[in-house]
Amino acid sequence: MDRLPTIEDVARAARVSRQTVSNVLNTPAIVKPETRKRVEVAIRKLAYRPHASARRLRMRKSSTIAIRLDPMTNGISGALLDRFLHALTEQADARGIRILLFTAADPAAEIEQIRKLRAGADVDAFVLTATFHGDPRTEWLVENDVPFVTFGRPWGANDMNNPKHLWVDVDGFAGMREAAIHLIDQGSSRVGFVGWPSLSGTGDDRRRGWQAAVEERLSTSDTDLAALNLSVEDRLEDARDAVVALLESDEKIDGLVCASDTLALGAMIAAASVGRSDLPIIGFDNSPVGQAIGLSSVDQTLDEVAGGALELLLGQTGGDLVHRDAAAGDTRHRLITPHLVIRQPLRLLASDAASTPTATKSAVGNHKNGKETQ
Repeated sequence: MDRLPTIEDVARAARVSRQTVSNVLNTPAIVKPETRKRVEVAIRKLAYRPHASARRLRMRKSSTIAIRLDPMTNGISGALLDRFLHALTEQADARGIRILLFTAADPAAEIEQIRKLRAGADVDAFVLTATFHGDPRTEWLVENDVPFVTFGRPWGANDMNNPKHLWVDVDGFAGMREAAIHLIDQGSSRVGFVGWPSLSGTGDDRRRGWQAAVEERLSTSDTDLAALNLSVEDRLEDARDAVVALLESDEKIDGLVCASDTLALGAMIAAASVGRSDLPIIGFDNSPVGQAIGLSSVDQTLDEVAGGALELLLGQTGGDLVHRDAAAGDTRHRLITPHLVIRQPLRLLASDAASTPTATKSAVGNHKNGKETQ
């Protein structure tokens, strides 16, 4: 067949009416199983695909999911978000779903953009990133019955189990615990943690993973836990200065785990500047810059995150939004287990540390401002 197959071709091959084929495509439950199977076989044999635009008009759905394109300066690593968007777009396309990007300066502006997109029937559902304590966006979406999924847990906990709040997240506790245990298994006996200030849901989660590991394996005291725990903003310079002070005050530290690759690179520069280039350091995010310099890091497996977000919204194989009934016990979240990537790091000399180019710093990204989750 030189031309594209039509619904009439399917009907003729399956020996049914055109309406029956339409029913199989749009309301399969009303078609007898044996008839439905015959039509599905014909669809596969002919490689028939419904006309997407016509189907959207017929079903009064846009087959579109929207996500805010966050500014590079808002605290999310640009590389991390780029990788997530790429995975989300690629997997959505395989399901016949389009991704629409929009911008907004802050949560209030994002809510207004969502309201406009819904009012114009341009979008069926939304993916949110950078959730935080008391996030007004999720509250508004739940109250207005707008389908959505968040990349990040509802850290405020008020809607942790709300069936209208679907979420997918990376298990930072498990990832950081594995990183710390790896250093301990390699011989480290005094492992420090470089993280973000409190009230960062993700940062606190990763800190707990480090703490669990050193308490279990090293029986670290509360006093030592406090001494080994650094909290800084997610800036390379802040991490460098804090780690220099830590290493100068405690020469027994023989390993560091960090809540981001930005912090880990700052720690590497600090270690080199005090003559400790061999200090084992592990970051989090497996960023391109981290990979380039041989930094060991916890990979967030963003392909799985994107797949989990789409599955929560659309079901395992479907292309329509899933109707969820809390009483039916539908799964409302995905907690993705990250994996540790161990590399042989490039050796930084003190002279390198003193002249780290600004381009390298900005390439790592200001990953965290103490609130967002990714």
